[in-house]
Amino acid sequence: MNDQQDDDTKLALWQGLDPMGHGGGGMSSRKNPQQRQALRRIKEWTRERFQLAEDETVVVAELACTLPGCPPLETVIAFWTGGGTNRHHTKIFKRAVDVVEDDLPPRWMKNALIVPEGANCDCC
Repeated sequence: MNDQQDDDTKLALWQGLDPMGHGGGGMSSRKNPQQRQALRRIKEWTRERFQLAEDETVVVAELACTLPGCPPLETVIAFWTGGGTNRHHTKIFKRAVDVVEDDLPPRWMKNALIVPEGANCDCC
């Protein structure tokens, strides 16, 4: 398994989806070149913004949201620090191709993005 597959699997499990693509999961492997480029760009911005090391996992995905009041597509960012013990996440309520660097939370919010162990919040 390569790093991208490992990152995709982590994101799928984090979202409660089947990483193998079975069932009603919201992941799609069909991405156009602009979307792939946008996802890579957001990943780079995230790594720079939060001063993440190359060995710290960063996952960026565009997912469909089915919750009432949610935009149809949102960009989800997750990264792990502290040897993989601290999971951070945030959502940007835009398609990946529409995200700009200023949409990312400021660096000083890094610790506020940590998800406590056992927390399960579908809204963010």
